[in-house]
Amino acid sequence: MIAESLFWSTAHYLIVRKQYRVLQISRDKQEIWLEKVENKDLPIVRLIRYDLDWSQWLQRDIEQVAANGSRIRRRLVRGKLTISNLYFTQFPPVDDYEHHLVKPYLSSAKEKVEVVTTIIDSSNVSQSKDKLHDIMGTDFLLEGRMELTEEETTKLQVESLRDASEREKAEKAIFHSGKGFFTFFLIVIQVAVFILMELMGGSTETSILIQYGAKFNPLILEGEWWRFITPMFIHIGFLHLLMNSLALYYLGPMVERIYGNSRFLFIYILAGFSGVLASFLFSPNLSAGASGAIFGCFGALLYFGVVFPRLFLRSLGFNILIVLAINLMFGFTIPGIDNAGHIGGLVGGFAAAGIVRFPKKKRIASQVLYLAITTALILGLLQYGFSNPASLMDKQSVLIHAQEQIRAEEFDKAYQLLNEYKDKERDSADILFLLSFTEVKRNDLEGAKVHLQQVVELNPQFHEAHYNLSLIYLEQGSLNEAKTYAENALNLQPDNKDYQELVERITSL
Repeated sequence: MIAESLFWSTAHYLIVRKQYRVLQISRDKQEIWLEKVENKDLPIVRLIRYDLDWSQWLQRDIEQVAANGSRIRRRLVRGKLTISNLYFTQFPPVDDYEHHLVKPYLSSAKEKVEVVTTIIDSSNVSQSKDKLHDIMGTDFLLEGRMELTEEETTKLQVESLRDASEREKAEKAIFHSGKGFFTFFLIVIQVAVFILMELMGGSTETSILIQYGAKFNPLILEGEWWRFITPMFIHIGFLHLLMNSLALYYLGPMVERIYGNSRFLFIYILAGFSGVLASFLFSPNLSAGASGAIFGCFGALLYFGVVFPRLFLRSLGFNILIVLAINLMFGFTIPGIDNAGHIGGLVGGFAAAGIVRFPKKKRIASQVLYLAITTALILGLLQYGFSNPASLMDKQSVLIHAQEQIRAEEFDKAYQLLNEYKDKERDSADILFLLSFTEVKRNDLEGAKVHLQQVVELNPQFHEAHYNLSLIYLEQGSLNEAKTYAENALNLQPDNKDYQELVERITSL
């Protein structure tokens, strides 16, 4: 029959030549729903082989098509969806039916589904051919293909269904390249590190964070390169750990299934490194966390979307993009979030995915190019950072580093750090006070005295500076000056026993 030939010729053209995906097919193989979201003109095509009789049945069927289209539209997150609805019939309906075809059927304004119906009537071969050419394009149906033998029609059917089945299997195989082994291993590691840090003094304590490998620019500049890796296993507080562990729990297995276990681990580590590198360059603050590596998982999924856009849009696309956009928006609007690390991890994850690609889908030239660009970019950024150390540290990081050095009794190192930085922060009482402390420890009382006097000029309420000045003057035998500064300290802190004892001691001399 010509109607059967036209039906399977159309199905074969869309499935095999135009790479449409089968959404659903009836048991008798007489109704097929096809999808290709990239084709804005024909994103959804419904083919049905049915000998029409009454226009009333046609109307009800079109309404059912619109209802089914509403469900598809919600899944695709589209504003408006047009369905090309093709009936392949031996004869047109016996009653008046043209009014159903004059205008596209529109569902309610809320549903935003439009059904464009066409009847391919094989009783008029020339007209049917023209209709199909208008809908499918001029490359559809070669001369002589209108009337196929039963054997030729069966062959088209078999080829169409086989092609659709093989493509579906290949797509499913992409999501089964690995299991979430390393995802759960990484979660276990970061939970174990968190527990250890809590036992050693607390994961929110600055000294503990630095001790266990948080990103701290002064120490990286001193040569502790391993801090580009360790921060991705460290978290600051339980909520930080919980949020990142949940994100990794949901994102990690997805990336691991697509790329395989070893590729996932490479993506995670390189993305984490890239996130720390970006934070090192653009944020002087002490930081830690797996956020950069987790954003790298987003980057790997985006690379998947670039290589397999249709599959990405169908399976992950809009949900992933929405979640990513929300997270980036939070990073730009909420203070305290290291968005440089997030963006660095996102870029790093995309680049890492380009380097390793997918199992059994190598593209050596492309992979080498990604590797070369990524390596050059990393080396260039490292060179830039280590050539401009002053721009990578702020007052807070210098104070923290100097305090850690003083705590470790590395007074010469602390002195050198503070002395170099004081020219940048000439009006910082905190920097000058710590500098004076290191000078006392180095027996440079005159230098300490000068800097402490600058401190009390900048901040007359700095009672520790008054107290230390009093001690220096007392050491040098200047009792009047020692008493004056001791009384200043006591006036600022009347309940301080050390200040009280110092005033009494000087008075008794």
